[in-house]
Amino acid sequence: MSATPSNVLEALPPLREVIARHELAARKALGQNFLLDLNLTRKIARAAMPWTGAPVIEIGPGPGGLTRALLLEGAPKVIAIERDERCLAALQDVVQAAAGRLTLQAGDALDTDFATLAPPPWQVVANLPYNIATPLLLGWLAQPQNFTRITVLVQKEVAERMAAKPGGKTYGRLAVASQWRASVRLLFDIGPQAFVPAPKVTSTLVELTPRPAVAEAEPAKLERVTAAAFNQRRKMLRAALRPLWPDADAKLAQAGIDPTRRAETLSIEEFCALARLL
Repeated sequence: MSATPSNVLEALPPLREVIARHELAARKALGQNFLLDLNLTRKIARAAMPWTGAPVIEIGPGPGGLTRALLLEGAPKVIAIERDERCLAALQDVVQAAAGRLTLQAGDALDTDFATLAPPPWQVVANLPYNIATPLLLGWLAQPQNFTRITVLVQKEVAERMAAKPGGKTYGRLAVASQWRASVRLLFDIGPQAFVPAPKVTSTLVELTPRPAVAEAEPAKLERVTAAAFNQRRKMLRAALRPLWPDADAKLAQAGIDPTRRAETLSIEEFCALARLL
């Protein structure tokens, strides 16, 4: 009897053995913190289900812990983007075991045109390298129509900023960008001890589900308004927005916003109203 794909995947060498054989000491410059517990990686994969039928894009698979989990949990097609040549070599056994369901793409995710990998929409499931998580997320959120769902492990502080509500200290540009055209859910935390090497912070699995915008605005203009407002978040809006409008009081009045308020008190709808005045 021939082996099933799942049996072949489960028979792969332990991840610590793969790391030793390929000398995969994590590189700080690449933001690498490997997640080796297959129980945890399979929990992440199950949290990303049900599969939408879209190709699943993974960023920075490393030695392949989450990659294996995605395949074992039935992801129909996984495209893993990896810039570390050592990891690309280490993942070749997983490619063979996946029987056509795994494609490796060499390169930097920040410079990758996903449309060259597969037509949109895509589903993203990844343990994002800390040093590129925010720019990746902002790039994806600028084109939410290209994604069915984004389920990513990020630094807990980043996750909390994404889900923050008006009025709190963590509410800022990332919250507005995340919640303007997506629903944000914080799923569960993973402590530092689960990673190799152990980071100094806790990580959180966050789910972004694209949806219609809560209010009309042009993305570039909304970004300009939020950047100006939160770059001087301790100042009243009349002062913080002066780089955009010399007579900021008049513009704020036009949008029905008290000029003495501060950026952290504005709703996303109010930021969109200001963006429409640019």
